[in-house]
Amino acid sequence: MKNKPDLKFWKLWNLSFGFFGVQIAYALQSANISRIFATLGADPHELSYFWILPPLMGIIIQPIIGALSDRTWTRLGRRLPYLLLGAAVAVIVMCLLPNAGSFGLETAGAMAFGFIALMFLDTSINMAMQPFKMLVGDQVNERQKGLAYSIQSFLCNAGSLVGYLAPITLTAIGIANIAPSGEVPPTVTYSFYIGAAVLVCCVIYSFATIREMPPAEYAEFHGITEQKEEKKSENVFKLLVKAPSSFWTVGLVQFFCWAAFMYMWTYTNGAIADNIWGVTDAKAPEYQEAGNWVGVLFAVQAIGSVLWAIVIPFFKSHKIIYSTSLVLGGIGFLSTFFVHDQYVMFVSFVLIGCAWAAMLAMPFTILTNSLKGGNMGTYLGLFNGTICIPQIVAAALGGSILKLLGGSQVLMLVLAGILLIVGAAVVVFIKEGVKED
Repeated sequence: MKNKPDLKFWKLWNLSFGFFGVQIAYALQSANISRIFATLGADPHELSYFWILPPLMGIIIQPIIGALSDRTWTRLGRRLPYLLLGAAVAVIVMCLLPNAGSFGLETAGAMAFGFIALMFLDTSINMAMQPFKMLVGDQVNERQKGLAYSIQSFLCNAGSLVGYLAPITLTAIGIANIAPSGEVPPTVTYSFYIGAAVLVCCVIYSFATIREMPPAEYAEFHGITEQKEEKKSENVFKLLVKAPSSFWTVGLVQFFCWAAFMYMWTYTNGAIADNIWGVTDAKAPEYQEAGNWVGVLFAVQAIGSVLWAIVIPFFKSHKIIYSTSLVLGGIGFLSTFFVHDQYVMFVSFVLIGCAWAAMLAMPFTILTNSLKGGNMGTYLGLFNGTICIPQIVAAALGGSILKLLGGSQVLMLVLAGILLIVGAAVVVFIKEGVKED
């Protein structure tokens, strides 16, 4: 098996640049979905239920995309065709979702439309996102993977910054931030349109700059023989049995991390509106103002994540930087309970950004270093289950937990902090450097 050569910085950059556009879409979704459904008329105790179907679809779709792309060889490449399909669907849905309340439907019909659109949006975003993770695994050697995934994390958070700040920026230039009852404000709607346009540009850039390895070259660099190629027909259950230990231990850490961030996406809008603006009525102008500020806070989180992504490669121990980052994020979530000033809240979300940077970079660095190339896409698709399952569980339990906490949405952020700290403790069980297929 030939060793993969070191890649120049800009080749590493190009492998992940499309993540910038995909993440704008993801940021718009994560920062505005609860705001959209609350505006349409959803009860706060029901908000988490709207988040169940997207990860449920993700856990079904991602392993299929991974397995199919492992066996796809076209003129467009093996991973890039799935980027094209996912991005095309995402662009269409991004133009439809924020208009759920503008089609003359009753409240129930508007929420049902929004629910289905959200399902397709999350599925398509994940379909577009997954190829970039696989491309790094395919083309980058073990020594550079930490840097490659850190670049991906940087671009991911740069895209987040654009998505999070879009509504408040549009408000600042005079676009209306309020709308008739049951309709989404134009600032949010136009933000989705802009995100869709940027995503199209990023997909074009990716196809212009990325060259995927042809089959023979890929096999040479990944040590795949005809005999090993036959083994790729094994079903996913057999592959799970043979999965390296890092698949399961990192997956356990992922469970606590993604459950925590599910509660952040679901309840930050209500928590900030209540804790800082002192309102709980989604129809109040102050609630929409708080919604804009959530975008600012998520942007601050993205800035913290970008800066921390630069720091991560300097740590030799993946486990130390992984656990440290999660602890910092946990402290950030816990601190939101005590903060009642909108600007002091920046500190909390900078710390949360440290956890997010590690969540984007470390799991895939550790996992892909313990995999060979034959079933890379399938394993990464299966690994997406460690992202989807905790979100499904957290969303299913969110309403009940919120009731137990007296309806306090800020206490849901405190719970998120506790989950991150537990995840940091579980990092100790990860075994690094296991090279199994």
